[in-house]
Amino acid sequence: MTLANSTILDSDFRYIDKNGTLLKSRTELSIAQMLSFLGTSYEYQHKMTLSSGKTVLVDFKTSDGKLIEVIDSESDITKYKEIKSDNHTIMAIGHPQFAAKLKELEEIVFYDTKDAQSGSIFIEDPSFAFDYAHILPLVEKCSILHGHTSTVLVELVGDMKNNLLIDFGEAKKIIKEVIGILDHKFFINRKYLKTEDQSHYRISFEGPKGMFDMQVPKNTTFLLEGEATVENLSTEIIKLLVPKLPKNIEAVGVYIYEGYNKGAHLISKISKY
Repeated sequence: MTLANSTILDSDFRYIDKNGTLLKSRTELSIAQMLSFLGTSYEYQHKMTLSSGKTVLVDFKTSDGKLIEVIDSESDITKYKEIKSDNHTIMAIGHPQFAAKLKELEEIVFYDTKDAQSGSIFIEDPSFAFDYAHILPLVEKCSILHGHTSTVLVELVGDMKNNLLIDFGEAKKIIKEVIGILDHKFFINRKYLKTEDQSHYRISFEGPKGMFDMQVPKNTTFLLEGEATVENLSTEIIKLLVPKLPKNIEAVGVYIYEGYNKGAHLISKISKY
């Protein structure tokens, strides 16, 4: 298995604020987190009409009417100047590469990333394997109880210190702990749970192969919020990994291989408050 020329771009990440809004960049996420911390509500991608009749979208409008624009391109500079000249109160946040074009304007904050070191590592090890059983009632071929042995590759992205993201030994220990939680478990969508007692779940559903009604031990069953696909298992591994990782890790990617040369990959941005 080879990961050649694997590049993770900022655009590959999903940045989501506390309101569940999908943002475009980590800068926008930082602004959203700051406003939430200050207790200031906001509207994202606010549509406003200028006196010229032109309609523009501003990245943030706060509850008290202030505007914030993230300068990511030449078109953002043009938009900012138009809004400013239209006598609106607006603050811009931009990279120093735009400083020369905006230095004559007020209320500009520049962020500089020249001292920041971002990096990524991937970790694959024979011990990153787990055995499990599952049922996919919505897929005829997989709608009966069956099992797999899956291997896992984990990708970590974040800020480095002294050219080090995380010690491989520490990362390997964390990943093995998480995989141990999933090993030799039966995975099933929670919606098929009918009843439960202190030690067992009763799982029941009507599938393509007929009616299934079974009692399974709680300590060997893992209920999922969704179908027990490898895509969903990737999500579960990320959810289990995140609380255990150091704060400099900004994103986690998980590859789960189900058999030879097939599987699922999910990469997720981490928001830690």
